[in-house]
Amino acid sequence: MQIPPHRHARSLPRRRVVLYATAALTAGVLAAGAGTLASAAPGQPAAAAAGVGLDDPHKKDIAMQLVSSAENSSLDWKAQYKYIEDIGDGRGYTAGIIGFCSGTGDMLELVELYTDRKPGNPLARYLPALRRVNGTDSHSGLGSGFESAWRSAAADTAFQQAQNDERDRVYFDPSVKQAKADGLRALGQFAYYDAIVMHGPGEDKVSFGGIRKTALSKAKSPAQGGDETAYINAFLDARKAAMKTEEAHSDTSRVDTEQRVFLNNGNLDLNPPLKWKVYGDSYTINQ
Repeated sequence: MQIPPHRHARSLPRRRVVLYATAALTAGVLAAGAGTLASAAPGQPAAAAAGVGLDDPHKKDIAMQLVSSAENSSLDWKAQYKYIEDIGDGRGYTAGIIGFCSGTGDMLELVELYTDRKPGNPLARYLPALRRVNGTDSHSGLGSGFESAWRSAAADTAFQQAQNDERDRVYFDPSVKQAKADGLRALGQFAYYDAIVMHGPGEDKVSFGGIRKTALSKAKSPAQGGDETAYINAFLDARKAAMKTEEAHSDTSRVDTEQRVFLNNGNLDLNPPLKWKVYGDSYTINQ
């Protein structure tokens, strides 16, 4: 089964994130679009985000817990380094903290990065097979041995760091950079990050860039002199509309009973304690 190119990231409720684009394509889109996206409107200086940003280590950990509550029904995001499963979506194996897939290229790039840093690791011998199955849902040359090797590698801090670095390169860093350029504080930065994790980069209406463009057509960003709460509401409205275009996104509780709750409480800095629900399950971060 061949996988169509130019897919977007999407979320399967209570499962891992599934990437629709190859990591190379995703990185290329971000690199090509970063200059355009990160720029404020002509003649408008980008406002500096107040307070502690999402790239603060503690706030970043909070962000990962929030995403994990939606993707794994757990706040323990670090337990997902070892996750590996074929969830039957046509993308082969889905694994790790953001759902690297054997059929979409990003798992291959992750293992290549890990092997560059640590030759002879448990996954290195599967690189030829990963290259062969890239673009398909095949397990040829992988199978139970690969699954065991993944779980074994997940105990290695070098592999954990490689997963962290790929997450940051493709999703976290670009989204937080854009949010700061738009004058958003930690909550708005998280709204951008959660959106790009689910929808992927790109400029069409259901990708991160398109969602942001729709929001900007409804409200000015703080960098443009707009009200921060009004703009985040517009972004969440656009995000929710994008989610509803696909059955896999039909549960919008990560917006309705999570991010919108924080916004309605005026918690623009995303400060604990935080209480929210996803898929009807309740979660709390006290500090």
